[in-house]
Amino acid sequence: MAVTNHQSGTNVHEVADGIYRINTPLVIPGAGGFSFNQYLIVDDEPLLFHTGPRKLFPLVREAVASILPVERLRYIAFSHVEADECGSLNEWLAAAPQSVPVCGAIAAMVSIEDLADRSPRALADGERLSLGSRVVRWYDAPHLPHAWECGFLAEERTGTLFCGDLFTQGGCDLPPITESDILGPSEAFRQEMDYFSHTNNTRALLEHLASAKPTTLACMHGSAWKGDGAALLRALAESLTQ
Repeated sequence: MAVTNHQSGTNVHEVADGIYRINTPLVIPGAGGFSFNQYLIVDDEPLLFHTGPRKLFPLVREAVASILPVERLRYIAFSHVEADECGSLNEWLAAAPQSVPVCGAIAAMVSIEDLADRSPRALADGERLSLGSRVVRWYDAPHLPHAWECGFLAEERTGTLFCGDLFTQGGCDLPPITESDILGPSEAFRQEMDYFSHTNNTRALLEHLASAKPTTLACMHGSAWKGDGAALLRALAESLTQ
């Protein structure tokens, strides 16, 4: 793990071949620790998943620049419209002149065509996008865990699912990647702050994600996880639908 900003503790760690987790830990007075993660896929046309909040842009940009020139970024992708997902989208579009937003069709229609300084590449459910030697596939997941436009990307070569707010873990000193239990801690966090919409389609949507057969789950908050991702997604479905 390389620390790219010693004041903030922002750091970079390769969690799968050519896929880097950018992490900024935060101490929230009265609420303990938390963290924000972005993920960079290095390829001919590099993709950043999650922008981070606008106020973290200088730190995330510094971290990306430690891996590749920021202006090389081609795609700025995110799960849904929320500050930690796409708060600094326009800053990234300015920093990387050839880049475009990547999101689901609903997000493009209701928000990003207006909010973003460049029109997005809108992906339909199951649509694949080539980055060069790698391919990512979009999975629609409306209201899972929240937001009508929600969806996720899976990188097929490494079996990495960029699963956004699923499996959110509190704390600011967690390992970059773990094979230990994250369902228990994430469910404990949800009990304290229930950020799920509890859509009636929860089980079917999680089964849809499980069909990707991920072996790495790239969470936006807390550790990334390595193991049988399909089994863990089905265990989450059981917990949510009891």
